[in-house]
Amino acid sequence: MKRLLLAGALLAHPALAAAPNISLGAGSGSSLSAPMQIVLLLTLMTLLPAVIMSVTPFLRIVVVLHFLRQALGTQSTPSNQVLIGLALFLSILIVQPVAMEVYAKGWEPVEKGQLTLAQGLEEGAKPLKTFLGRFAREKDVQLLIEITHRPAPRSPADLDLVVLAPAYILSELKAAFQIGAVLFLPFLIIDLVVASVTLSAGMIQLPPVMISAPFKLLLFVLADGWNLVVGSLVRSFY
Repeated sequence: MKRLLLAGALLAHPALAAAPNISLGAGSGSSLSAPMQIVLLLTLMTLLPAVIMSVTPFLRIVVVLHFLRQALGTQSTPSNQVLIGLALFLSILIVQPVAMEVYAKGWEPVEKGQLTLAQGLEEGAKPLKTFLGRFAREKDVQLLIEITHRPAPRSPADLDLVVLAPAYILSELKAAFQIGAVLFLPFLIIDLVVASVTLSAGMIQLPPVMISAPFKLLLFVLADGWNLVVGSLVRSFY
């Protein structure tokens, strides 16, 4: 978990690099008072969970699982806590090698005094950039470069996290919605068939959802749906 927190903190690299004198140590030449520094650190810690959830596979996984629950028509089953817990542990499983590489290249040299904090952040950001760059679409990267009015990078390694992170989020949302649309199709067919049968039989007062729900659950269980969905999601990141 320490490695995951470090990977998320790297997104604040531009701000940290721009203010190298901000430190909690006494007599370090800090330009901010200690209470203000504590407020800034607590603010960063508050935003850190949202940052980690946005730039990890958690985003795609939780959106797809939400679409799956809607397609099954089971309302609040599984609950939000169950879906978030499953997405969180799957995200840790996928991002663990990246977090270990960030820790080895960024944190350990700083602890040993081999690199400064700014250098450690720069070195630790490289594995994170590589991971985000694998899934960020070129179209989304181009959009963020135009919005920020930054010069076009010579190579993907030159992209800044300020551009790469939101581009990754946009790309993941697109991928998650595509997967969700595909998941909806077989269950939508069942709903259409059940609705046409009930209407032709004159059962207007009986909601078709009540009849189709057991058939959708039966199809999902017989196809071992959880294994297929989770397996496909995890393999999509390799």
